[in-house]
Amino acid sequence: MNNCVLFIQGAGDEGFEADKKLVASLQNALGETYEVHYPHMLSDETLSDFGWPTQIGKEIANVKGDVILAGHSLGASLLLKYLSENEIKKKIRAIYLISTPFWRGNEDWKKGLTLQKNFPDKLPKKVPIFLYQCRDDEEVPFENLLHYTQRLPQATVREIPKGGHQLNNDLTIVAKDIKSL
Repeated sequence: MNNCVLFIQGAGDEGFEADKKLVASLQNALGETYEVHYPHMLSDETLSDFGWPTQIGKEIANVKGDVILAGHSLGASLLLKYLSENEIKKKIRAIYLISTPFWRGNEDWKKGLTLQKNFPDKLPKKVPIFLYQCRDDEEVPFENLLHYTQRLPQATVREIPKGGHQLNNDLTIVAKDIKSL
Protein backbone atom coordinates (compact mmCIF):
# COMPACT_ATOMS: atom_id res chain seq x y z
CA MET A 1 0.00 0.00 0.00
CA ASN A 2 1.24 3.47 -0.89
CA ASN A 3 1.45 5.83 2.06
CA CYS A 4 2.48 9.11 0.45
CA VAL A 5 1.05 12.30 1.93
CA LEU A 6 1.36 15.38 -0.28
CA PHE A 7 1.26 18.44 2.00
CA ILE A 8 0.59 21.90 0.50
CA GLN A 9 1.87 24.82 2.58
CA GLY A 10 0.13 28.00 3.67
CA ALA A 11 0.81 31.42 2.16
CA GLY A 12 2.93 34.35 3.08
CA ASP A 13 6.59 35.13 2.73
CA GLU A 14 7.39 32.71 5.52
CA GLY A 15 4.63 30.16 4.79
CA PHE A 16 6.95 27.36 3.71
CA GLU A 17 9.25 27.83 6.71
CA ALA A 18 6.37 28.20 9.19
CA ASP A 19 4.63 25.06 7.95
CA LYS A 20 7.82 22.97 8.14
CA LYS A 21 6.95 22.55 11.82
CA LEU A 22 3.50 21.21 10.90
CA VAL A 23 5.03 18.80 8.39
CA ALA A 24 7.64 17.60 10.92
CA SER A 25 4.89 17.00 13.47
CA LEU A 26 2.81 15.08 10.93
CA GLN A 27 5.75 12.96 9.77
CA ASN A 28 6.73 12.21 13.38
CA ALA A 29 3.18 11.21 14.34
CA LEU A 30 2.71 9.06 11.22
CA GLY A 31 6.01 7.22 11.58
CA GLU A 32 8.21 5.48 9.06
CA THR A 33 5.42 3.77 7.14
CA TYR A 34 4.36 7.14 5.68
CA GLU A 35 6.28 9.63 3.60
CA VAL A 36 5.21 13.27 3.78
CA HIS A 37 6.16 15.06 0.57
CA TYR A 38 6.40 18.81 1.13
CA PRO A 39 7.11 20.83 -2.02
CA HIS A 40 7.92 24.54 -1.81
CA MET A 41 5.09 26.38 -3.57
CA LEU A 42 6.36 29.37 -5.51
CA SER A 43 4.00 32.33 -5.90
CA ASP A 44 3.62 34.15 -9.21
CA GLU A 45 2.08 37.48 -8.19
CA THR A 46 1.00 38.13 -11.81
CA LEU A 47 -1.53 35.27 -11.62
CA SER A 48 -4.80 35.54 -9.73
CA ASP A 49 -4.27 32.09 -8.19
CA PHE A 50 -0.51 32.66 -7.74
CA GLY A 51 0.13 29.68 -10.03
CA TRP A 52 -0.39 27.25 -7.18
CA PRO A 53 -3.09 25.05 -8.79
CA THR A 54 -0.76 24.27 -11.71
CA GLN A 55 2.02 23.36 -9.28
CA ILE A 56 -0.38 21.26 -7.20
CA GLY A 57 -1.42 19.34 -10.32
CA LYS A 58 2.21 18.57 -11.18
CA GLU A 59 2.97 17.44 -7.63
CA ILE A 60 -0.05 15.12 -7.58
CA ALA A 61 0.94 13.66 -10.95
CA ASN A 62 4.51 13.03 -9.71
CA VAL A 63 3.41 10.86 -6.79
CA LYS A 64 3.86 7.18 -7.53
CA GLY A 65 0.68 5.26 -6.77
CA ASP A 66 -2.18 6.54 -4.63
CA VAL A 67 -1.93 9.84 -2.79
CA ILE A 68 -3.19 11.27 0.48
CA LEU A 69 -3.66 15.04 0.16
CA ALA A 70 -3.26 17.60 2.94
CA GLY A 71 -3.13 21.36 2.90
CA HIS A 72 -2.84 24.23 5.33
CA SER A 73 -4.55 27.61 4.99
CA LEU A 74 -4.15 29.04 1.45
CA GLY A 75 -2.65 25.72 0.39
CA ALA A 76 -5.77 23.88 1.59
CA SER A 77 -8.10 26.27 -0.25
CA LEU A 78 -6.10 26.05 -3.49
CA LEU A 79 -5.89 22.27 -3.18
CA LEU A 80 -9.69 22.23 -2.99
CA LYS A 81 -9.87 24.61 -5.97
CA TYR A 82 -7.57 22.39 -8.03
CA LEU A 83 -9.51 19.22 -7.17
CA SER A 84 -12.86 20.82 -8.04
CA GLU A 85 -11.72 22.33 -11.35
CA ASN A 86 -9.59 19.55 -12.85
CA GLU A 87 -10.02 15.93 -13.80
CA ILE A 88 -7.92 13.85 -11.46
CA LYS A 89 -6.54 10.59 -12.86
CA LYS A 90 -4.62 9.64 -9.71
CA LYS A 91 -6.40 7.69 -6.96
CA ILE A 92 -6.83 9.98 -3.96
CA ARG A 93 -7.23 8.10 -0.69
CA ALA A 94 -8.37 11.10 1.41
CA ILE A 95 -8.22 14.89 1.68
CA TYR A 96 -7.20 16.74 4.88
CA LEU A 97 -7.87 20.49 4.97
CA ILE A 98 -6.45 22.52 7.87
CA SER A 99 -7.37 26.14 8.75
CA THR A 100 -8.92 26.61 5.31
CA PRO A 101 -10.09 30.09 4.25
CA PHE A 102 -13.41 30.21 2.42
CA TRP A 103 -12.85 33.02 -0.07
CA ARG A 104 -15.86 35.22 -0.84
CA GLY A 105 -16.46 38.75 -1.97
CA ASN A 106 -15.99 40.57 -5.25
CA GLU A 107 -12.56 42.08 -4.74
CA ASP A 108 -10.32 41.49 -7.75
CA TRP A 109 -7.61 39.83 -5.67
CA LYS A 110 -10.05 37.12 -4.50
CA LYS A 111 -11.30 36.11 -7.95
CA GLY A 112 -8.54 33.59 -8.60
CA LEU A 113 -8.99 32.06 -5.14
CA THR A 114 -12.77 31.72 -5.00
CA LEU A 115 -14.33 28.31 -5.48
CA GLN A 116 -17.06 27.77 -8.05
CA LYS A 117 -20.56 27.64 -6.56
CA ASN A 118 -20.93 23.96 -7.53
CA PHE A 119 -17.46 22.97 -6.27
CA PRO A 120 -18.75 20.14 -4.01
CA ASP A 121 -20.24 18.38 -7.06
CA LYS A 122 -16.91 18.55 -8.89
CA LEU A 123 -14.73 16.99 -6.17
CA PRO A 124 -13.49 13.41 -6.62
CA LYS A 125 -16.28 11.01 -5.65
CA LYS A 126 -16.13 8.69 -2.64
CA VAL A 127 -12.99 10.33 -1.24
CA PRO A 128 -13.09 11.05 2.51
CA ILE A 129 -12.67 14.74 3.37
CA PHE A 130 -11.53 15.97 6.79
CA LEU A 131 -11.74 19.59 7.97
CA TYR A 132 -9.74 21.00 10.90
CA GLN A 133 -10.10 24.43 12.48
CA CYS A 134 -9.11 25.92 15.81
CA ARG A 135 -11.68 28.14 17.45
CA ASP A 136 -8.91 30.62 18.32
CA ASP A 137 -7.42 30.83 14.80
CA GLU A 138 -6.11 34.38 14.46
CA GLU A 139 -5.70 34.23 10.66
CA VAL A 140 -8.76 32.36 9.36
CA PRO A 141 -11.95 33.12 11.32
CA PHE A 142 -13.76 30.07 12.66
CA GLU A 143 -16.84 30.94 10.57
CA ASN A 144 -14.91 29.76 7.49
CA LEU A 145 -15.24 26.20 8.78
CA LEU A 146 -19.01 26.66 8.99
CA HIS A 147 -19.15 27.64 5.30
CA TYR A 148 -17.36 24.40 4.41
CA THR A 149 -19.47 22.20 6.70
CA GLN A 150 -22.64 23.53 5.01
CA ARG A 151 -21.30 22.73 1.53
CA LEU A 152 -19.50 19.50 2.42
CA PRO A 153 -21.90 17.71 4.78
CA GLN A 154 -20.11 14.40 4.15
CA ALA A 155 -16.86 15.77 5.60
CA THR A 156 -15.52 14.72 8.97
CA VAL A 157 -15.13 17.93 10.98
CA ARG A 158 -12.65 18.45 13.79
CA GLU A 159 -13.29 21.60 15.81
CA ILE A 160 -10.23 22.21 17.96
CA PRO A 161 -10.66 24.46 21.03
CA LYS A 162 -7.15 25.98 21.04
CA GLY A 163 -4.04 26.01 18.92
CA GLY A 164 -4.33 29.07 16.71
CA HIS A 165 -3.72 29.08 12.99
CA GLN A 166 -0.81 26.63 13.27
CA LEU A 167 -2.58 24.19 15.67
CA ASN A 168 0.34 24.71 18.07
CA ASN A 169 2.47 23.04 15.37
CA ASP A 170 0.93 19.71 16.37
CA LEU A 171 -0.80 17.61 13.70
CA THR A 172 -1.24 14.52 15.86
CA ILE A 173 -5.01 14.77 15.30
CA VAL A 174 -4.48 14.73 11.52
CA ALA A 175 -2.06 11.80 11.73
CA LYS A 176 -4.58 9.83 13.77
CA ASP A 177 -7.22 10.37 11.06
CA ILE A 178 -4.76 9.44 8.29
CA LYS A 179 -3.83 6.22 10.10
CA SER A 180 -7.54 5.35 10.42
CA LEU A 181 -7.93 5.07 6.62
